[in-house]
Amino acid sequence: MIRLSSVIETFEAQYLAEYADSILPSQHKALAAMKTCRTSASPLMRAVCSECDHTELVPHSCGHRSCPHCQGHESQQWLERQLARQVPATYFLLTFTLPAALRSLAQTNQRALYDAMTRASWETVRTFARNDRKLQGEAGGITVLHTHSRRLDYHPHIHLVMPAAAIDKAKRLWRTKSAKRNGGYLFGEKALAKVFRAKLLDAITHAGLRLPPTYPKDWVVDCQCVGSGEKALVYLGRYLYRGVIREKDILACENGQVTFRYRDAKRKRFETRTLPGAKFLALVLQHVLPKGFRRARNFGFLHPNSKRAIALLQWLFGLDVKAALAKLRPRPELRCPCCGAKMAIVQTCIPPQPPRASPIPALAAARALAM
Repeated sequence: MIRLSSVIETFEAQYLAEYADSILPSQHKALAAMKTCRTSASPLMRAVCSECDHTELVPHSCGHRSCPHCQGHESQQWLERQLARQVPATYFLLTFTLPAALRSLAQTNQRALYDAMTRASWETVRTFARNDRKLQGEAGGITVLHTHSRRLDYHPHIHLVMPAAAIDKAKRLWRTKSAKRNGGYLFGEKALAKVFRAKLLDAITHAGLRLPPTYPKDWVVDCQCVGSGEKALVYLGRYLYRGVIREKDILACENGQVTFRYRDAKRKRFETRTLPGAKFLALVLQHVLPKGFRRARNFGFLHPNSKRAIALLQWLFGLDVKAALAKLRPRPELRCPCCGAKMAIVQTCIPPQPPRASPIPALAAARALAM
């Protein structure tokens, strides 16, 4: 497996020279963090075995949310929180895509556009739920921002997972919309796209941003039935904190180029893409989010403030969320290389130790002096 840190070390100078005018401070910070992640230059942690008292120095992970092998525990915690909020209803996955004509505007105004996309997608489904004849109430949803395609190109879109259900607070009613045999129907995709387009363009105008001279009239919104929602949440959680590419998908780094693989959605098979090293780093780092921006958000009755209402619904309908949580794999533990027992971290942030020169045996030193 080729480490991303080794790719950065190889092509960092070339990348900084070619893209010096377009690199953002957040991208500089991500580059510096991932370069030293779990390498000899990173701080160390001291781990002690609970059985044989064996001591190991373990390199720190950088903890950056764009790093491909960091924050797996945080991703697991997020997934557990979402599964614990499951409600008795059929779930749908909606995808709101930003048209290509507006992507350059999004790249230069990331915080404003990403926030506007998130809010416009939620306000769209919220409006439809209130006006729907079967729901007529307050909906709940989980939004996750993705900025990349499978080929790592810039492709901002919002994934929104929502149950086909709503709460009527005035009448204290829980209403659901059942799925049909053909996979389910929540709201019309074309109608969703029109409302999303209007709300996002209005938000862009109110933010004081200038729209391009031309942009498409017809936008794209996809709506799919995902059953209980578990698989959709697992899919979204996979890319929530762990960057846009897995290190095992980096196949080669040689002759000034990097080759990686991705899964083609239409052909349903793996394809490869080869790029110059600096271009590959630019492709990865363009998806670093602005500092403090929340990629995932909860709205409506799925907001953390609605824990009592969700617990009541789960109790009334006999929904066992522990069964879904039991399927999740626990966080891997650090094991002792000597006896296999569990090791505990007793000290962190130890400065990296410089490599020691191998000692010259006394006989070899004497012979060297004699010569």
